[in-house]
Amino acid sequence: MVEAINNVYVIGLLASIGAGIMTGVGAIPIFFTRDISRRMLDSMLGFAAGVMLAATSFSLIVPSIEYGGGGLKSALITGLGIFIGGVFLDLTDKYSPHVHLLDKSREGVSASLKKIWLFIIAITIHNFPEGLAVGVGFGNNDIKNGLVLAMGIGLQNLPEGLAVALALVRENYSPKKAFIIALLTGLVEPVGGILGLWLVGIFQPILPLALAFAAGAMLFVISDEIIPETHKGGHEREATYGVMIGFIIMMILDITLG
Repeated sequence: MVEAINNVYVIGLLASIGAGIMTGVGAIPIFFTRDISRRMLDSMLGFAAGVMLAATSFSLIVPSIEYGGGGLKSALITGLGIFIGGVFLDLTDKYSPHVHLLDKSREGVSASLKKIWLFIIAITIHNFPEGLAVGVGFGNNDIKNGLVLAMGIGLQNLPEGLAVALALVRENYSPKKAFIIALLTGLVEPVGGILGLWLVGIFQPILPLALAFAAGAMLFVISDEIIPETHKGGHEREATYGVMIGFIIMMILDITLG
């Protein structure tokens, strides 16, 4: 039993690291070209939002209800967890100074930090709940669900990494430095993954609530940040199709692999 738990921890940690590294992989094109249109970037970020939405639905919300035993009580617990997760991200987003990736607008209690740190804080806010979701996804020794969730998070990290790198290059950072920063921001996810694994491992009864909390945090990021960003450049239709395609692909992955 102890060995099985240790295996889950190791696999969960490696999966969250792999998902985080994909942010750096997504930034690799910055070494070859900076000529990536806003239309293309909006479509790719829409795709990322669709992947996140499907992962949230099928790998977090549905298991949360199932692990809770189903029925109205389970649905209410899941709903509560989603709401708490959203409020947590809302407060974090509200009181942490950061810069939006595409339009450079600032939020938070202070705008005195250098832009580079504002970028890092912004990505940290968004990547941490993704890592948490991966860690929680391995709850109840459910390795398949955790791996599928990690795959989905890694997939949606690709366009996010490119967006971060492009934004930094446009702020006159070198491609090398932009790549390193994009990679490092993705490596916040294993921290969230470890926390999620630990919480569920110590407090197994909270698994349904933990899954729902991670779902709420991700839903907040999708609705408050990613989708609005993709609609600011006049490419709403392309971004919407990106969301649909991303959702479909992640749904198929979840059904076939989960």
